[in-house]
Amino acid sequence: MISATESIERLQDGNRRFVSGTSKIDEAVREAKRAELVTGQSPFAIVLACSDSRVPVELVFDQGLGDLFVIRVAGNVVAPSQVGSVEYAAAQLGTRLVVVLGHSNCGAVDATLKELRREQAHRSPNLRAIVDRIRPAVEPLLEENEHVSLQDAVIANVIRSVERLHHGSIILEELVKSGDLLIIGAEYSIESGVVTFLD
Repeated sequence: MISATESIERLQDGNRRFVSGTSKIDEAVREAKRAELVTGQSPFAIVLACSDSRVPVELVFDQGLGDLFVIRVAGNVVAPSQVGSVEYAAAQLGTRLVVVLGHSNCGAVDATLKELRREQAHRSPNLRAIVDRIRPAVEPLLEENEHVSLQDAVIANVIRSVERLHHGSIILEELVKSGDLLIIGAEYSIESGVVTFLD
């Protein structure tokens, strides 16, 4: 399994190809590649991303079958099922990198801002569950500045999800502590196609 540093470099290289229009995705999804994966998988990165249809993770990073272990949920929130999925890929498959990928113009984060500003309310308890997971990232920003930008709220939500993964699982905590796992955040720009990794 490749290191977390090498994994980040591979993701950055793939994103550069995506942005420049020189994607190699066709090579990565050929029949021969499918045949190689019949007996197992060894993805080099775990990506917890938003479900937004404008953020197709494998395409954004120009990766093919078996390369990424992708978990998608509105607002890239961290709930028990997402934590369990990350635990599986990190502990059982040996993947060394987790990227929480937020994106510009995120509808789930925008809905949370609107609800906190009392501009709209969610009647569905299922939608409320997503908003309630984003709320702790956004509320402190609104307390400081009621005119907080959607961009700042998206980044705060990514950082909160990274923190939740760092401190929401004994398995992940131990892997991070031993140096066997790196959990980082990133933001995808729908406008430019560029992924920016956060410190």
